Amino acid sequence: MPRIHFQLQLAELKDKLLAMAALAQLAVESAVDAYLQRDQGLCQYVKQNEKAINAAQRELDEMAYELLAKEQPMAIDLRFILAVIKINGDLERIGDQCVGITRRTRDIIKTGDIDLPVDFAAMGEFAARMIRSAVQALLEGDARLADSVRGMDDEIDRMNHRAHEDLLKLIEEKPQCTQQAMSAILVSKNLERIADHASNIATDVIFWIRGADVRHQLSMSLD
Repeated sequence: MPRIHFQLQLAELKDKLLAMAALAQLAVESAVDAYLQRDQGLCQYVKQNEKAINAAQRELDEMAYELLAKEQPMAIDLRFILAVIKINGDLERIGDQCVGITRRTRDIIKTGDIDLPVDFAAMGEFAARMIRSAVQALLEGDARLADSVRGMDDEIDRMNHRAHEDLLKLIEEKPQCTQQAMSAILVSKNLERIADHASNIATDVIFWIRGADVRHQLSMSLD
């Protein structure tokens, strides 16, 4: 019976983590929409959503640390709880990055809208897809899918680099657009950091399933 109770607690922990992941995914989609639509209401929604993410993080951490202390799990169960704690932190930081996007959105609303040479819709969708795939890998215990998420990180890095170059060129050509371009550079960096956190989540899924620390390795096959 104690073992069955422990497994039920692990299942509850996973369900809570997936619920928090859903909040983080919603935050990304809402923050990108707020930026694209210059929507103050969505900005406020993202800020409120961050409070829910923070509350979920505290609850998850408390539950995970209690399981570590009381159950003293071994092997894959121990790795799962440790992975939950780390993933929990990355999801919370995704929420922080989304709030950063809404700050830049408010700046642009104040300074005036201009056409920018960056496809933020594509960047936002790519980052959101990385999160969805990382969460799916967690849900299904799929190390191969998790590894594919890590491989996607290079593309978002390239997108961020191109955005940075194009926006600096805009500043050179149109100095009057400097403030809006600088805000856009920060949005691009926020999206790149969100993708980094998705990659971190995938790395922790691999650690849970395979017991392998691949943080400082290139994407690899997990046969």
